[in-house]
Amino acid sequence: MNMRNYTSVTEFILLGISNSEGLENMLFVLFLVFYVFALLGNLLIFLTILASPKLHTPMYFFLGNLAVFDIFFPSVNSPKLMDCLVGQSCTISYQGCVSQVFFYHTLGGTECFLYTLMAYDRFVAICYPMRYTVIMNRRVCTFLTVGTWLGGFVHGSILTFLIFKLPYCGLNDVDSFFCDIPVVLSLACADTSLAQTVSFTNVGIVALTCFLLILTSYTRIVISILKIRSSEGRRRAFSTCSAHLTSIILVYGPVILVYLRPASSPWLDSVVQVFNNVVTPSLNPLIYTLRNKDVKLALKNVLTQAAQPSGCKE
Repeated sequence: MNMRNYTSVTEFILLGISNSEGLENMLFVLFLVFYVFALLGNLLIFLTILASPKLHTPMYFFLGNLAVFDIFFPSVNSPKLMDCLVGQSCTISYQGCVSQVFFYHTLGGTECFLYTLMAYDRFVAICYPMRYTVIMNRRVCTFLTVGTWLGGFVHGSILTFLIFKLPYCGLNDVDSFFCDIPVVLSLACADTSLAQTVSFTNVGIVALTCFLLILTSYTRIVISILKIRSSEGRRRAFSTCSAHLTSIILVYGPVILVYLRPASSPWLDSVVQVFNNVVTPSLNPLIYTLRNKDVKLALKNVLTQAAQPSGCKE
């Protein structure tokens, strides 16, 4: 292919969600509700943890980081998706596409590492309760959390460099509602085999490694819980892990379906990506408040204090 006969792409056209013709207004309202709920719900969780001294523990420190993540993650793609649904603009600049790929996979990597960290926290709390505060001290928690966000940054940077070092000089129709590796790579006017192999391996290794570490932690947790003699003790131990396990299923399901299956289905890809981008971040506040008495009590106290007139005393 003679590259001099082609003009470099300066913008991409997002084709949107497959098979959604005529449903744009309904989808816009639906996604707007999920997006606003994700922002407000996770902001409320974060502020509740920040304002409640009883929640200043490693478990809730990591939950606060998850709330911050769930504010950022839907903000990568949802505003542009809703803009396209109302017919404003379905085009995105080359730089905007680069930004979407970078932030999507930076935050995606951070999410995997963060869930692994939360599983390790539960493992230490249940398997080594007497040493928990020593092992998971503030310095360790800070170090692990910074490493989590830096790890996501490195992950996203590698993938973005691999994808956009390739030339894009012909087609610019992105067969999705946002820029992601599979759909963008298909538009490159050069051999993409190396980028496909490395990106597939990178995403696969990160997701699989985190999943195996989480599985190892929970295997040890289950073994320890089964050794507890009282049924009440076992129930309480399981209840502290149930919310985290629910979130893991919601996160890893879409990753497996989109990235780790051999055949591609545009409709299934769209459904799974929408669920991962918009729905899951809005569900986490419900998952972690409905199944956690400490968070519910702290949230009630924060809302009660906020509702009191200024200067009102107990």
